[in-house]
Amino acid sequence: MDSTRVTEQPTSYERPDPGVTPADAHGVFLPASAPAHGPGSTSSSSPPTSSSAPASPASLASSGTTGPGAEHSQPHAGQESEPDAHRPRPAPEGIPLQPAGGQRTDVHDHPAADHPAAAPPAPRGAPEEQEDQERGDPERGEQGRGSREPAPQDRSAPVSDGLDRRSGQITPPGKPTPMRRDGDRLRFVGAATRRIARGIDLEEIVMGLCRATVPTFADTILVYLREPLPVGDERPTGPLVLRLRRSDRIPAERDTEGGFASAAAPARSELDSIGSERCTVRPGSALAEVLRGVRPVFTDAPAARAALPELLGEGAESTVPDGQRAILAPLRGRRRVIGAALFLRGPERVAFEADDLLVAAQLATHSALGIDKAVLYGREAYIADELQRTMLPENLPRCTGVRLASRYLPAAETARVGGDWYDAIPLPGSRVALVVGDVMGHSMTSAAIMGQLRTTAQTLAGLDLPPQEVLHHLDEQAQRLGADRMATCLYAVYDPVAHRITIANAGHPPPILLHLGGRAEVLRVPAGAPIGVGGVDFEAVELDAPAGATLLLYTDGLVESRLRDVWTGIDQLRDRLAATAQLTGPDHPPPLEALCDEVLDMLGPGDRDDDIALLAARFDGIAPNDVAYWFLEPEDAAPGRARRLARKALSRWGMEDLSDSVELLVSEVVTNAVRYASRPVTLRLLRTDVLRCEVGDDVPQLPRLRQARATDEGGRGLYLVNRLARRWGATRLSTGKVVWFELNHGG
Repeated sequence: MDSTRVTEQPTSYERPDPGVTPADAHGVFLPASAPAHGPGSTSSSSPPTSSSAPASPASLASSGTTGPGAEHSQPHAGQESEPDAHRPRPAPEGIPLQPAGGQRTDVHDHPAADHPAAAPPAPRGAPEEQEDQERGDPERGEQGRGSREPAPQDRSAPVSDGLDRRSGQITPPGKPTPMRRDGDRLRFVGAATRRIARGIDLEEIVMGLCRATVPTFADTILVYLREPLPVGDERPTGPLVLRLRRSDRIPAERDTEGGFASAAAPARSELDSIGSERCTVRPGSALAEVLRGVRPVFTDAPAARAALPELLGEGAESTVPDGQRAILAPLRGRRRVIGAALFLRGPERVAFEADDLLVAAQLATHSALGIDKAVLYGREAYIADELQRTMLPENLPRCTGVRLASRYLPAAETARVGGDWYDAIPLPGSRVALVVGDVMGHSMTSAAIMGQLRTTAQTLAGLDLPPQEVLHHLDEQAQRLGADRMATCLYAVYDPVAHRITIANAGHPPPILLHLGGRAEVLRVPAGAPIGVGGVDFEAVELDAPAGATLLLYTDGLVESRLRDVWTGIDQLRDRLAATAQLTGPDHPPPLEALCDEVLDMLGPGDRDDDIALLAARFDGIAPNDVAYWFLEPEDAAPGRARRLARKALSRWGMEDLSDSVELLVSEVVTNAVRYASRPVTLRLLRTDVLRCEVGDDVPQLPRLRQARATDEGGRGLYLVNRLARRWGATRLSTGKVVWFELNHGG
């Protein structure tokens, strides 16, 4: 008689449906379906054998079967075995082996089913890879193609009537069965922790814990988190307050993602009403002691049972199932307890086991550490957002004769700060400076350098320096910041009275001017060298800025990417602007906000390699008949002449109701100017949505508002301006200063 080589069969306590992976956190361990081959069924590979006829000792001995209760008899000793069949291996103790002929026998009908039956012998040299292929994948719960032995059925697995042999309880159809093996628990913990680790913010991590737990591990989960959550090494102040962050139960429709079979929707139970919104943990209370212990505990323990009313509210603890069907797991981060999780199983389900405390501990540890990291990430993102928000103008100013719109997009969600910036700075004479720049890189360092350069540009603009001089001083400032502090910048000054614009460039992409008729023009501006190179002269050009035209300033992130070069992107941007302008007709320019959105829509999936800053300026200008301009000699008669000129201009514009206020304020400001000026004083009135008056002289000292004493003969002029004017201010120029004030048309 040839020696035989035994084949070890995989064990499985739960049999999932075909295509269901028990280790996945989404999966539901469903009860095993009814046997495919009932008692007495036949197979083409072996003749049927009556289970009622007892086998003779001789036949048992010849077939190599031990035990008086073998389910199936093997071929006679003289009969040749199939050449490709497996040789029988002794099965593990307590795990029944299925018949070789594909015939399955229900354990209820055969009391001797616990004894393994021998299978037809396989060739001596059969490799183990072939055995695995013929057995099929044990985790998929299905047999491989060409398998000659069905997967063995563990005697602890639920049988057709729903009886669990290990627990002695009946599992209703559609209810998840407990995890009975250490391998099942390990696979579940692995899948659940992977799902929790995928979350990057607080909501994703908490949702991952709930989705991974329900229904595989528990029927219901309640997650309480500290409010507010401490960040890093911060020491929380005040009492420990827990707030219910999320609660999940078995959904009405099971998740069928990934091929998981849906089960019957569970009926509403008393678990749905468990949980209060907030609770305060009193020092020395039972809940405080459980949280201090850190380890998960069953709620049937005296300490945990006493902690439930404090956590769930008075009377809610009575709805928690009795026995070991609830686990309270503290959530401890790196330094302190940040919350608690309550896992619940309904009375119709098998209770938790001692090993399930280890599972709950792993879930709580991974979730708490993930929450700690999510809070730190949220703080970092908040700091980055605040830094970028403060570096860029919160609101664009309302300037006379020009309308503005802007956009800023970071390079990615994980890099919320960058070196791109834009700005609009009001200048004396109703002019406005338009600035856009790009510091190399998109990091916190780039944002810090950008903030310093933007502040420098604002200071230089306040001195009313020419654009080329502003870029020269920015270049010197970048060199002082460091040797590798490189940036590009475009600085333009728009004069709404002259309808002209002066532009200087430092290595930045050229601006595009969209005319009223729909023609988009790339302005010819000298490129210049980037800021930070040093020793380079910058050149400024003066161009026409017709009313109704739109100037678009942008950074290279809008037109350059891995998929296209900068000039190809500029051509595409120009075509996009022209096509957008055609939609509104030749006499109506497109709205600024819609135009900015349309420009950003040209970005494709691979076009977001860098930050994007966009500034659009619509030139409305100021008509010549809305401007009145005079030169006044610095003499005692100048204030009286200024009053007469202002009265005539207001009469021509139909604004006589403002005559008294304007005459008084003009007289005070001109009087203060001619007192110290050595050159002619300028007086200009501008009629727009407001009436603006500007008085310029050659004295650089700015006037200051002060409270005059009762004995002073002067010092009340600016006090009157401050009380009667809508707004007022003083700006220093390279040749002196300008004092201005505005009045509403209504007086």
